[in-house]
Amino acid sequence: MHLKILVPTEVFADETGVSAIVAETGQGSFGLLEHRLDCVAALAPGILTYTTEHGVVYLAVDEGVLVKTGADVLVSVRHAIGGTNLGQLHDEIKRRFLTLDREERTVRDMVAKMESGFAGRLAEFQHGR
Repeated sequence: MHLKILVPTEVFADETGVSAIVAETGQGSFGLLEHRLDCVAALAPGILTYTTEHGVVYLAVDEGVLVKTGADVLVSVRHAIGGTNLGQLHDEIKRRFLTLDREERTVRDMVAKMESGFAGRLAEFQHGR
């Protein structure tokens, strides 16, 4: 199979010769082989595994969508982290998501300050009429 994994800013992986894929959905995990019927699946955050002639590759993925048409499989997710060792992948996930959590808190704080400033100016504008 031909597997292409997309994240918002780039093509994360473009692999040919993929013999099997295991992905997770909200209802559980499922496997894909080349001759399986075409399908579309909403992916849940978890581990996506695929097998090539070089071995097994593990990807930690965020929620997204998987589309299989013929021998082509397209996966589109918000975040992906790859590795061949589950222990190292676990450590990398913890490190990245802690960084994302800090960044998201900073952005939320900035948005809250902007909203309160806007609300204050709007109140001043309404009282000045």
